[in-house]
Amino acid sequence: MLPLIAASVVGPFLVSWFATRLVRGWARRTGFVDHPGGHKAHATPVALGGGIGFVAAIVGPVLVGTLLAAAIASDPPDWLPAIVQTHLKGIASKLPTVVALSACALVLHVVGLIDDRRPLRPAPKFIAQFAVAAIIAGPVGIRAVQALPAPLSIAITVLWIVLITNAFNFLDNMDGLSGGVALIAAAIFAIASMRAGQVFVPVFAWVMVGALLGFLTYNFSPASIFMGDAGSLPLGFLMSVLTILTTFYDPALHLSPLGVIVPIVVLAVPLYDVATVVAHRLRAGENPLRGDRRHFSHRLVKRGLTPQGAVLTIYLATAATGLPAIVLPTADWPAALLLLGQCLAVVAMIGILEHTRS
Repeated sequence: MLPLIAASVVGPFLVSWFATRLVRGWARRTGFVDHPGGHKAHATPVALGGGIGFVAAIVGPVLVGTLLAAAIASDPPDWLPAIVQTHLKGIASKLPTVVALSACALVLHVVGLIDDRRPLRPAPKFIAQFAVAAIIAGPVGIRAVQALPAPLSIAITVLWIVLITNAFNFLDNMDGLSGGVALIAAAIFAIASMRAGQVFVPVFAWVMVGALLGFLTYNFSPASIFMGDAGSLPLGFLMSVLTILTTFYDPALHLSPLGVIVPIVVLAVPLYDVATVVAHRLRAGENPLRGDRRHFSHRLVKRGLTPQGAVLTIYLATAATGLPAIVLPTADWPAALLLLGQCLAVVAMIGILEHTRS
């Protein structure tokens, strides 16, 4: 499995690194840049389009790999690792799902590119998000909580996809923040799905890790390129689908029912940011969808941290809530409840510390 993991990380890393470098040069030459002003913190124009590189590095390898699996599934070559040969037909069967996911991610990518070039009103972006979510939950059949009646499961899935898509869009407010949190979460989901005996899902997750690593070499502070909505929208969408595809509860594998809350535990920090920033805006009587500097990261800077320190703190908070989720599905009920309590305690501690007057 280790060679497969290495290939899943290194290949997308190189594609993302080179593609982002090329896009950065193109963006600077053509004036596709984010200008300072308003609630933005950067003092000079920064290249946009960073999402082009890592979206290509995620969608491309996964789509090509699945196509190759479908092409050789009936007569696999002897040099393929045994674990790949065993699951080759299963991976090949994912081709319709991968094509649909790729198409939906590219739709959001294009909507994001349009928004980055000329800001759109919230309505068109939400229409696109609900449309792709409905396709995934409906015809494609990727659904959360499938034990529920289909209409309810579809509704929950659509709302979850739109929520997580916007959570990572909201989180893209400081250099390296959204990409770094997504990288940590994807790595945790990769390990959790490997422990559940899956192959396609961990490979998909490790591909995301590699692609985001390549992008973060240019996006971590001081960023020379931003992902923009062209990156944050498909990133949040793919992350939401990854949480649904990962097996967290299966009695045959001795996985606890509490495993279904793993996505909430791993993504506790992005969800906390969405909840608190919307609450702050509503309390101030402002549009909850309008950008400002009330995000969790901005509040940490106001508490005295540097922007880099705030981002690293959020990385640590994401790891603190997310790492216990790796063992949560296999823990017995007392241990699982303790792990859940730890996650809630971390989030509560963050809330107390950031709202305590100095």
